[in-house]
Amino acid sequence: MEHRAKRSLGQNFLVDGNLQRKIVGALDPGPRDVILEIGPGRGALTRHLVGRCRALILVELDRQLARRLAEEYGGEPGVTVVEEDILEVRLPEVLPTGGSVAELKVVGNIPYNITTPILFHLLERPRPGTILLMVQREVARRILSPPGSTEFGALSVGVRSVAAVEKVLDLPASAFRPVPAVDSTVLRIRPLRPEPLSPGEERALRTLTRAAFQLRRKQFQTILRTHPELGLARDQVARLEEATGFDLRRRPETFSPEDFIRISAGLRALR
Repeated sequence: MEHRAKRSLGQNFLVDGNLQRKIVGALDPGPRDVILEIGPGRGALTRHLVGRCRALILVELDRQLARRLAEEYGGEPGVTVVEEDILEVRLPEVLPTGGSVAELKVVGNIPYNITTPILFHLLERPRPGTILLMVQREVARRILSPPGSTEFGALSVGVRSVAAVEKVLDLPASAFRPVPAVDSTVLRIRPLRPEPLSPGEERALRTLTRAAFQLRRKQFQTILRTHPELGLARDQVARLEEATGFDLRRRPETFSPEDFIRISAGLRALR
């Protein structure tokens, strides 16, 4: 009996075999790789991954599907089924002995309604080597959008300040069952090595980014002076402008992720 998709879990199963193979090809599984698949569901990608890597970890929240995956693939060498919410999974704890998170490859068709939490969960330290995700096309555009565009925002800065991101391919809604109301995009996300920021610097950058895009229609200097988490005096804003060389009368969306990093560093120097 075919498993019926559960709307509560945001399930849309990829049924196009050609696209399944293209996605797995983009992941480029090798015999020494450890791969974690998020939400394998009916095994659309799993069937193309089994036997092609050293270890395959299948993280599936749906109890019925997890049981089916264990029955079908649990006897295969190196395959582990974890019945759990990916947001509750700590990557180091599910790796095989001797496995390194920095070398881990993650792939998944993730629920649209929790895309951002999953993405930032995966970008917590320690970070995987490669993350290949199917996301809503609108989310992909927001992550990839250039400064100055209406889609550029906190998500763009948050992801691209710690990782390189590229589009792999677009997926039409017709490639899924049930057919979702939106199209999808596969993104390849490669966390930067070595880490460009310390944990403290990343926290400070997140605070700045969150504040900036909460008030994105205001000038950056106004946000820096009036936001309760920042609260700079006018002379401090002037010193920050001098230190960074930026005109802080501009709006936040006109600054690149690299610019945000420089502004955050300048703020720390003022403290």
